[in-house]
Amino acid sequence: MNFPFFIARRYLFSKKSTHAINIISAISAIGVAVATMALVVVLSAFNGFSDLVASFFTAFDPQLKVVPVAGKSVAADDPVLLKVKAMPEVEVATECVEDMALAIYQDKQAMVNIKGVEDNFDSLTNIRNILYGDGSYELHAANLQYGIIGIRLAQDLGTGVKWQDYLHIYAPQREGQIDMTNLESGFVEDSLVSPGVVFQVKQAKYDKDYIITSIDFARTLFNRQGELSALELRMKPDTDIGRMKAKVQEAVGEKYRVLDRYEQQADTFKIMQIEKFFAYVFLTFILLVACFNIIGSLSMLIIDKKDDVVTLRNLGATDKQITQIFLFEGRMISFAGAVIGIGLGLLLCWLQQTYGLVRLGDSSGNFVVDAYPISVHPWDIVLIFITVIIVGWLAVWYPVRAISKKLTRREP
Repeated sequence: MNFPFFIARRYLFSKKSTHAINIISAISAIGVAVATMALVVVLSAFNGFSDLVASFFTAFDPQLKVVPVAGKSVAADDPVLLKVKAMPEVEVATECVEDMALAIYQDKQAMVNIKGVEDNFDSLTNIRNILYGDGSYELHAANLQYGIIGIRLAQDLGTGVKWQDYLHIYAPQREGQIDMTNLESGFVEDSLVSPGVVFQVKQAKYDKDYIITSIDFARTLFNRQGELSALELRMKPDTDIGRMKAKVQEAVGEKYRVLDRYEQQADTFKIMQIEKFFAYVFLTFILLVACFNIIGSLSMLIIDKKDDVVTLRNLGATDKQITQIFLFEGRMISFAGAVIGIGLGLLLCWLQQTYGLVRLGDSSGNFVVDAYPISVHPWDIVLIFITVIIVGWLAVWYPVRAISKKLTRREP
């Protein structure tokens, strides 16, 4: 058995001559445990919100999205895109034309994203699951063009779920110059009617800004006949999305980018990751402060065991071994705090997941979820454990080494 570790273990559990040392050692372990528990709970809460947002995107975003690297649109009959559509793993492929426009209903107006899609868009996504109203999913009928708008946009424009008048849409002309004496000539105007439903993704980006309509309407409005701004794909069941993404990217080359759902919402998830990182950094600093208690405990232990140090040196122990005894003592306190803290953190996460102890509001239905979402990621637990061990080791290494060496030099 490792000699310094054996002695350190005896010191940790043995009764000291000064009872305060035992109390300070316990307080040190508790401080490390509390900081560790906070890391587990806070990082799991960030994971929970991230997973919650990701679950909303699945009702609207495609599994894979092929977009041009340069420009807003490309030819719809590009042989590369036709090759992608014909891949055996592709179950549904939908052409999309998307751009900004001005929507006006009666005396209210708003800048919106017009997303024109093919009729199979409901097979590509789960949009039917997020529709509300007495109507049905329709994009066009005879000469009528329908527009399915987000619920927040319906509130802003005052349309309600089913509007009676036309929703007028204006988009700037792609070609030519604007005549300042006749500004209306610089815009293309068209109108949409209501199918009697609105959608709710529960994300402001969509619910407040988007209108889903037919691709023919969008192509006419934006003068993009025979073009598309994105090709959206749904794979057959049990298809490996990561592998398929690489395959499609290889097929389309450098002219196009292939985006999965997380990359389609890169800005949102990047912000969440940055917030999670800063929370991790701040809590690590708190953990470092908690580890300073270990230094105090070890300093008192070194003074308490100065007679033992003389005995050990007479028995042949080197200064390095004596220093390692107290370093092992600090590491064991850090290890105990890490294990206890992770255990308590996981227990709190389980209680929150099961019973929703910490709620978002007093009344149900005011928020997307009633209680704070929690999602424990195994790699986060590994990271937290390693962080506690490293911070605990770094916090005690130099002070203990300096104090123990100073003490051993004084002894004859």
